[in-house]
Amino acid sequence: MIVLLDRGFASNAFLETVAGTGAALLARLPASRKPPVLRRLPDGSFLSRLGTLQVRIIECEITIATTAGRHTGACRLATTLLDPRRHPAFDLVKLYHERWEVESAYFAIKKTMLGRRVLRARTMPGIAQEIYALLTAYQVIRIAIAGATAAVPGADPDRASFSVALQTARDQVIQAAAVIAGTVIDLVGAVGRAVLAQPMPSRRLRVSPRAVKRPLSRYAYKSLRVDRRTYKATISIDILTIPLSP
Repeated sequence: MIVLLDRGFASNAFLETVAGTGAALLARLPASRKPPVLRRLPDGSFLSRLGTLQVRIIECEITIATTAGRHTGACRLATTLLDPRRHPAFDLVKLYHERWEVESAYFAIKKTMLGRRVLRARTMPGIAQEIYALLTAYQVIRIAIAGATAAVPGADPDRASFSVALQTARDQVIQAAAVIAGTVIDLVGAVGRAVLAQPMPSRRLRVSPRAVKRPLSRYAYKSLRVDRRTYKATISIDILTIPLSP
């Protein structure tokens, strides 16, 4: 397992706790942090240390080009995957882009699973129980999706529909299907077959300008000229061998 972390979670103590679970991590560091260069590696990354944690630092520039123009920004990543041959810097930078998928997870739980309803519990223990139940159900469905796509060479997990998987899982519960396991284990299962039979279109690379949310009337955004359009984009990544400025 690899955990992707935003720069708001990059404290030494927290990173050490995550690494202590046995999971690998890939975390973005804030611009104010400049870890020491202990040894340069062939792919441009370097070994360093954050507190007591040995890490590998990857510094890069990412350029996003759209019809609205080009924007280049610097990024500093820290990972516990120390072998540059098994885990090249370029591949890890591309992998970090997947961190935004957590927003899709929030949407799947709040919109697809809950239907925008609020939690029903009225006590703190009840709220905790309901949240853990939602997270458990979500994780089980994602495991079924991942298992199904892994069973088919070339299948893209991003094309697997969470809505289809959730509805199929609900149907299985309502029908009490396969409640008694047979001697043959179905590795794909009903959920997996439904997901593979109804793939979503391939994803397009798109970006949406980040905007600071303020408690304003929705009509006020017109006067502020906030750009809410989504653009098709191309992204280029340059691994830096010269340390970024603090």
